Amino acid sequence: MASKSIAISGCELPQLSWSRVSLFKPLNWIGSLNTARRDVWFGAIRAEVSQSVDRTVTNVSGKLQKDFSSFPNDGMKVRISYKGLPGSYSEDAALKAYPKCETVPCDEFEEAFKAVELWLADKAVLPIECSIAGSIHRNYDLLLRHRLHIVGEVQLSINLCLLAMPGVRTEYLKRVLSHPQVLDMSDIFLSKLSVARESVDDAAGAAQYIASNELRDAGAVASRRASEIYGLNIVAENVQDDSDNVIRFLVLARDPIIPRADKLYKTSIVFTLDEGPGVLFKALAVFALRDINLTKIESRPQRKQPLRVVDDSNTGSAKYFDYLFYIDFEASMAEPRAQNALGHLQEFATFLRVLGCYPTNTIAL
Repeated sequence: MASKSIAISGCELPQLSWSRVSLFKPLNWIGSLNTARRDVWFGAIRAEVSQSVDRTVTNVSGKLQKDFSSFPNDGMKVRISYKGLPGSYSEDAALKAYPKCETVPCDEFEEAFKAVELWLADKAVLPIECSIAGSIHRNYDLLLRHRLHIVGEVQLSINLCLLAMPGVRTEYLKRVLSHPQVLDMSDIFLSKLSVARESVDDAAGAAQYIASNELRDAGAVASRRASEIYGLNIVAENVQDDSDNVIRFLVLARDPIIPRADKLYKTSIVFTLDEGPGVLFKALAVFALRDINLTKIESRPQRKQPLRVVDDSNTGSAKYFDYLFYIDFEASMAEPRAQNALGHLQEFATFLRVLGCYPTNTIAL
């Protein structure tokens, strides 16, 4: 029997070739399987999920339930890795998700992943998109490169503050430091100040630099917590151009969580597609056919094989970019409609991986 690879929640499973298995119908094929075959196919998913050692649970009405803000079973505080220094917005997101957590600052996003993989942290918090600047493409690439699971999301409303040394007023400032995106988000305010803008790797790092060097001609655009940590004054608040500035973060762990029946869940996947006219339309239609709402679609070029050569008898050979498609949809992997949709998607996908199934908007603004 011909087969190709599919990954469900990080587990490699065989994908059946329809041309060799006349027993199955291409449309909604999982639902057509008898109970024994269906149990075998989903056995790997259930086995992997049941091995999750990363969840803290409470007993409510006799059911085990996920407690998103509690501690691991050994009584130690949950450790959350993130990119940046103390006072960064990523740390703010970690503290919103786990108010009593121990934060683990990292120099790079990839180091935050590795901290979890090497058991230096229990979870990682990763910004994935901003309502003003859009998607953070680098972090989509990291989701595919590493084998961590998405177990939650945090939506953080951003309040950009202009910070300076105590006693320093805006007219004293000659330059303002922050992350490039943060400087862009506060463009109108900074233009009125007529100051030079200096880009640094981290907004909280800008605050730390000004405080440690006692700079009285420089300010930093950073968070309110950064002012408290580094002893700076808040010269102005809400300096962003758009007051409705929200960053969405993902919470990542070594193991997936067990979906509950009393919550709304979101599932994130990544896949590639075969050649053919309308193949992306067909891939997305598997969700529409089952009334599954898509909340996010992102495409990224494949790094290893970015170009695909297509031969046409009429026009000759042509080269096209080959893409990875990232999709978030509102359904749990415990629901038959989600299972059937992914089974149907295998008709067109050359690769499919479930990145995580997690409660929708785990932590509110």
